[in-house]
Amino acid sequence: MRLSPLTRISLRTVALGYLFLLLVLPLGIIFWRTFENGVGSFIDWISTPAAISAFNLSMTIVAIVVPVNVVFGVIVAIALVRGRFPGRGLLQGLVDLPFAVSPVVVGVSLILLWGAGGWFGGIEDHGLKVIFNLPGMVLATIFVTLPYVVREVEPVLHEIGDDQEQAAATLGASGWQTFWRITLPAIRWGLTYGVVLTVARSLGEFGAVIMVSSALPGKSQTLTLLVNARYNDHNTFGAYAAATLLMGLAIIVLLFMTLLERKRDSAK
Repeated sequence: MRLSPLTRISLRTVALGYLFLLLVLPLGIIFWRTFENGVGSFIDWISTPAAISAFNLSMTIVAIVVPVNVVFGVIVAIALVRGRFPGRGLLQGLVDLPFAVSPVVVGVSLILLWGAGGWFGGIEDHGLKVIFNLPGMVLATIFVTLPYVVREVEPVLHEIGDDQEQAAATLGASGWQTFWRITLPAIRWGLTYGVVLTVARSLGEFGAVIMVSSALPGKSQTLTLLVNARYNDHNTFGAYAAATLLMGLAIIVLLFMTLLERKRDSAK
């Protein structure tokens, strides 16, 4: 369908205006309020013990969640693409479940499973506390980020087919040799993109994490929880500073995603 120049300009104006009102303007206001008292004030508020602890905890969760989702995501993607087994359609639906379920519901379900009086609550008697502790926050984040690696690797596996893998097997390569030398190099861009999405989602998760966290400063408070706590305490400047730190991390992830897109397109 051919559009007139006026129509194209009108559509672009509407799209840009929509993005400006919903994204650029709110982020710009936060950025302006953060630095209205100077860079020194921003540095002071992101270098408090609570902010440093929240940053370290967020990075710790990312460091645990990403490897778990990489291993699980690659295995599930290969099973869905290469395998034919009963329940395959059910597994496809379960992978997309985190997209459909509210993160708050995820947090509540984890409490019912791992909390005191839950199905697996007795594990606390053996010295492992899950809910209102790091393991619960990790479980919640793993659940909400579960689909990203699977859904990025799966179409790549469909695209490359299994001809090279079958040829390697015919030549006597073992399953591990085939995976490391054929499959993994072929899916590297999709896998890396899935990792970047997982990192971004892990850093920004709030609903599921707040349900399974005590949100105590210095103990179980991530950056998103720190922003919420400071805002509820009417410390708006401190909340803006923490939010800007999160925004900076998000921009870094976004730039990395853009570079990956260009490299992936040039590699095709």
